[in-house]
Parts: sequence; C-alpha cells; structure tokens
Amino acid sequence: MKLKLEELLREAVKTLQKAGKLDKQITPNIVVERTRDAQHGDFASNLALTLAKAAKQKPRDLAQAIVDVLPSAAEIQETNIAGPGFINFFIAQGTQSDIIRQIHEQADRFGKSNIGIGTKVQIEFVSANPTGPLHVGHGRGAAYGSALGNLLTAIGYEVYREYYVNDAGRQMDILATTIWLRYLEECGEILPFPSNAYRGEYVRSVAKKIHTAGANEFQHPADLILEGLPADQVDGGDKEAYIDALIDKARKLLTPDQYQFFLTSGLDGILLDIKNDLEDFGVNFDEWFSERQLMDSGAVQKALNKLQESGHLYEKNGATWFACSKLGDEKDRVVVRENGQTTYLASDIAYHLNKLERGYDILIDIWGADHHGYVPRVKAAIQALGGDASKLKILLVQFAVLYRGKEKVSMSTRSGEFITLRQLRNEVGKDAARFFYMMRRCQQHMDFDLQLAMSQSNENPVYYVQYAHARVCSVFRQLDDKHMVWDIETGMSNLNLLTESHEQALLKSLSAYSETIKNAALKHEPHLLIQYLRELANDFHTYYNAHQFLVDDNAIRNARLNLVYAVRQIISNGLGLLDISAPETM
Repeated sequence: MKLKLEELLREAVKTLQKAGKLDKQITPNIVVERTRDAQHGDFASNLALTLAKAAKQKPRDLAQAIVDVLPSAAEIQETNIAGPGFINFFIAQGTQSDIIRQIHEQADRFGKSNIGIGTKVQIEFVSANPTGPLHVGHGRGAAYGSALGNLLTAIGYEVYREYYVNDAGRQMDILATTIWLRYLEECGEILPFPSNAYRGEYVRSVAKKIHTAGANEFQHPADLILEGLPADQVDGGDKEAYIDALIDKARKLLTPDQYQFFLTSGLDGILLDIKNDLEDFGVNFDEWFSERQLMDSGAVQKALNKLQESGHLYEKNGATWFACSKLGDEKDRVVVRENGQTTYLASDIAYHLNKLERGYDILIDIWGADHHGYVPRVKAAIQALGGDASKLKILLVQFAVLYRGKEKVSMSTRSGEFITLRQLRNEVGKDAARFFYMMRRCQQHMDFDLQLAMSQSNENPVYYVQYAHARVCSVFRQLDDKHMVWDIETGMSNLNLLTESHEQALLKSLSAYSETIKNAALKHEPHLLIQYLRELANDFHTYYNAHQFLVDDNAIRNARLNLVYAVRQIISNGLGLLDISAPETM
C-alpha cells in the first residue's frame, strides 16, 4: 500500500507541474510512512512540507493542492491535511483485510520481492583469526551477518557469504610455536611459557594428540632451545623479542615439513571447530577464503604492483609505505616492513582487489567496532586501485556485555580463556542467543542478560514471540478437539466482520511486514524485524486474551481463524529469516 500511495503522490505532483502550478524542475522526494496514532490515519506524507520552499507556497496550501489532484483509488477511504501540512491517508477496511488473502496465497513467499534482482552482494563477516575457538564477542557479528544475508536474499539480491581465514602471517607462527612448546611439555621439556602465546586448553589438546601419535619424534632439549634466547617480559625482557626468537628457534630445530605439521595441526583443528560452531549457530558460508592461498597465488604482490604503478607507494626507512593520507586516512601506512615481510594491510588490500575482480556490485564487510580506524585505509586502497569505494559498506558491530540478572559476568577466566560462543549457546540456546544479539542496531552497545534469555516468561522477548506462534497452533489443536471445521473460504467471505479494535490492529501490523523486510534489508538493520515481530506478538497476545476464536458463529469463527493463521505464517516467515525456530508447542 505504501508504494501505491507514493505513486499516487508522484502522479499528483506531475499533474500540478503540467498545470503550471508547480515548477517542472522540482524533483520530489516522496516519503510515505505508517502513522503511530490511528487518529492520523494509516499512512502520512510530509511531501508538502519538503516542497513548500522550492514551490514558494505555504505547506498547507500546497498540501491541499496535492490532495485536490490526487488520483482516486478504491483503497483510500479518506484523505485529510493535518498540522503544518501533513497529508494523512485512511485506508478502506476491505483493503486492510485483503492482506489475509495475500498471506494465505503466498504463504512462506509472502514478504519476499525482486527489489535487488540482478545485483550481486558479497558479505564478509566473523572472520575471526583461527587461533582459538569463537568467543561470545564473535557471536553478535555472526548472528547479524547471517540475518542480513537472509534479508537481502529475501528481496532478490544474489548474496555470497564469505569468511576470510587469516591463516598466514605472524599469528600462525605464534600458534605453531605455542603448540610445539606444549608438545615439549608432554615430552618433559619445560620452558618459560611466553606471556603472549596462546594459553587455551585447545592448544594443549592439539599438543597431546601429536605426542600420542608420534611420541618424542619432535623433541629437543630445553637447554638447547633456550640457548641465546632473550628474556621474556615476565623476567624483565621484551615479550615480542622473546616469542620471535622462539619462532626462529622452532624453524631451525624442526624441518620445514615438521614445522608445517605443527602449524596445520593447530589451524585445521581450530578451523574445523569454528566451522562446526558456526553451523550449529545457524551460520553458513559459501566460501572460506584463505589468506595463505591469496599470498601463494601472487595476489598480494599484484596489488602492491598496481599501487606502485598508480603512484601510491613510496620507500622510507627501508619500508614500503601506502600514501593513503592523501585519500582520506589520517596517516600513511606500511605495507612492506624493513625485513621484506608484507603487513596485514597488504593482504587486506589484495583481498579487496580480489573481491572487486570477482564482479560484485556491493561489498559488505562486518567488523568489530575496534576496527573503526581501519575503515578509511581500506576505502583508500580501493580508490587507489581504481575501484569504486562507494561499493564497499563497512558495518561495525559493538561488543555485547553479559549479565546474569543485575550481575555482570566476567568475559574471561584467570587463564585468559574467553567464554566461548559454544558455552553461551549451550546455556541459553541458539534461538535466544541469536534473538538477543540482534535486538539492537549493530552499532549500539548491548547488554545480554543470560537469566532473562533462559526464562520462560513474557519478559523474555524471544519466548514472547515464539509463544505467539505456539498459541496459534494450540488454537487449531483445540479446533480439532472440539470437532469443529476450519472453512477457509467462509472465512475469506466474511473478513468484513473483523471490526474489533484488536483485529484492526493486527491487520495493520500484518500489512507492515513486507515493508519491514525491505527496510531491514536495505538499511542493513535486522533489529527492525525483531522489533516488528515483538509488536506483532504483542498485538496477537492482546487479541487472544480479549476474544474467543472458536465461537459458535460460523462466519466470525472462520474469519478469525483466517486472521490468526496469517499471524502464525508471518511470525514463522520472520523468525525463519532470522534462523530462529517457530515452535508449535511450548
């Protein structure tokens, strides 16, 4: 209906322009919104207010002129002008109830559209370093990214979901060396453990498996390993120098194949754990894109060559710098260190060049909020490579703070291990975890109440929405128990009987679903769908508590059954896009 009203207003403006009552050079920005107060109609537009200055007319006078030439439509019962010049639309009751027919006919297709047809979108999200299990901090980006992908798909976009695996560089060397050190402990060789190595039990688990399978095959004496090493930070030394020296020692004492074995043993196991964890959380990817393969293919050097050719690289103090300060970044950045090793930024530049070359129309990166300073340098890189930086949308996700009631939950243990996403999912369930993660804009901080997420009460928002779906299902079970028959056609013929205020509120809510899906997708805000489902559930529960559905009157009973079935369908559709279940019993 919203689109229909926008088109009618557009036609009215054209009529005024043809009649010389409005300058033909004026291009209207037509916005129609649902009203919050039924006294102001079902929809309203501020068109007259936005055009008044350019038209050199008073807003109310212009609003009246627009209404006077507005094409007639059977769906519009009444149009009036309110306040400084708002145009309010009252929709005919029969039109409102038509939404029930549409929902019944289209079922799980209702709300989907072809708005984005022919447009290719790549979404890269989570992309946590494969150096340990996913923690609760990764969960919000995972839930948000997967829901956004579903929403964009629902309105016709061709969506490609990707996880960028940082399986190259120094953090992989630290992982391989950490596993080797834990392996040496299994062999009885005890060395000072680096303060910046990976301390989780998952590292010990990998080391134990290697030792069980190969015994002391990779053992070297602790004295030999410590020979010539600088002191660690705990001993008053430099922790970075210490870990780097250990990496060098591992590379010297182990053969290349043995060193690679420790690296891949850790990487493969952790990555498999991450994949399984995300799959159980309802998050799937079309591709796990390897940084190591990117580097081996020569793509990083190719990207640097392009930057060199376009004059965006220069040498300074033995390093190669990207002159991104001229393209919006606060300062220039190193892409090749003095020792000849490329930086993370160099790999990221190559990765985004690869994305552009794959022909995507829109690139969406979903990062943690702590990466906000990285945004301008990546956009600068795309521009320097000759790409269109406006194609890249970077969405920053704030961290979630865990509470148990009013008590804040520590996110990590004394050993430095974070609460994992798996632990959270096991405690509150996948549905509650995803729902709570998406209740607010991704840019907003959020408090995650574990106690509330597990409660089976109306205060728990996911329970409240799911319970609405289960309640509708219970109505139809009661119908069978009472040996009554649901006659859909009779219900459709009597939708005009749905005149109660609660029924009208539900019809209005149902009519807003398709618009909500579109807005949530295009604005990249899944929380809009969460808010919608909570409001729809509230309208239904209020209706359920105020009226009987299984009444003796055949016409009213079937009309109401058609209405509540439509509610069930929309809740199921909406939860499905969020990958949250719609239970039939609770």
